[in-house]
Amino acid sequence: MGTPVAPTFTRSALAPGLLGAMALLAGLALIDGEGFIIIRYAVSILALIITVFVIQAKSWWWLLALLPIAVLWNPIVIIPLEGQGWASAQYIAALAFIIVGIRTKVPVQHD
Repeated sequence: MGTPVAPTFTRSALAPGLLGAMALLAGLALIDGEGFIIIRYAVSILALIITVFVIQAKSWWWLLALLPIAVLWNPIVIIPLEGQGWASAQYIAALAFIIVGIRTKVPVQHD
């Protein structure tokens, strides 16, 4: 058989990426309602959490997708977007979360 080899990386961004995608897709039903503020908080926070993993993985190019998501879904300073463009942005951001979550490989630090 052989000796098992310790993994060299983890996919730490996968869980928050999938959660963010689910929040974005659920948010499609709440876009015009007051409950959408919860979606804004969730998406913005998850984008920032994934940003930390992207920085740890030194995959800087994913910041081009994550930082605009964190800004557009920011619940504090709301950027007014409406209609079909906002719904499309929800789908695009969900896809970005899934892709970044799958592609980000955070190196394991052995003590």
